[in-house]
Amino acid sequence: MSYNETWEPKTRLGRLVKDGDIDSMSDALDSGLPLKEPEIVDNLLPGLDDEVLDINMVQRMTDSGRRVKFRCVVVVGNRDGYVGYAEGRDDQVGGAIQKAIEVAKLNIIDVSRGCGSWECGCGRPHTVALKTTGQAGSVEVELIPAPRGLGLAGGETVRHVLELAGIEDVWTRSSGKTRTTVNFAKATFNALRKTAEARVPQHAHEQREVIE
Repeated sequence: MSYNETWEPKTRLGRLVKDGDIDSMSDALDSGLPLKEPEIVDNLLPGLDDEVLDINMVQRMTDSGRRVKFRCVVVVGNRDGYVGYAEGRDDQVGGAIQKAIEVAKLNIIDVSRGCGSWECGCGRPHTVALKTTGQAGSVEVELIPAPRGLGLAGGETVRHVLELAGIEDVWTRSSGKTRTTVNFAKATFNALRKTAEARVPQHAHEQREVIE
């Protein structure tokens, strides 16, 4: 594992990671300590991929006149069970993307994958472990375990999020204004977040007591 020697952690979790007391993203998420430094993710999940899903120009009238900012929607993931989502705003496109990437790292989740379809018994973590639904605004996305080889049966936005999460096969159903990329991506992420919440290991509470 390659640590950033110039990084000076500001949180307890950051110090535990830099000192090597926590050496996996799973342990970091199970610790119960807040994830507030993107460098933690950089060290525990080096080489994360990111995908810009949407860039919008947002205008607002202020006392000094019209202000223009850019809003970027970004998803990050290691294509092997970890994914994060966020939006970022800045006066420049590059700044908005960078802000979104950093916040997405702080929103990283450990997706519960498995061979959840009754049609498939391969035992590989290629689909979601259970049926799950996520919502954002008017958009609702349902993810359903699928047999190996089906692929990602969903729209482009959904596929980007699922690919970075390491999901290879899934059935999807969606409703609402799915042309709204922000809500479509967020609803998909929220569905994946529910799988992460459903699989919190029993020892997490014990580990939290030890670390705290």
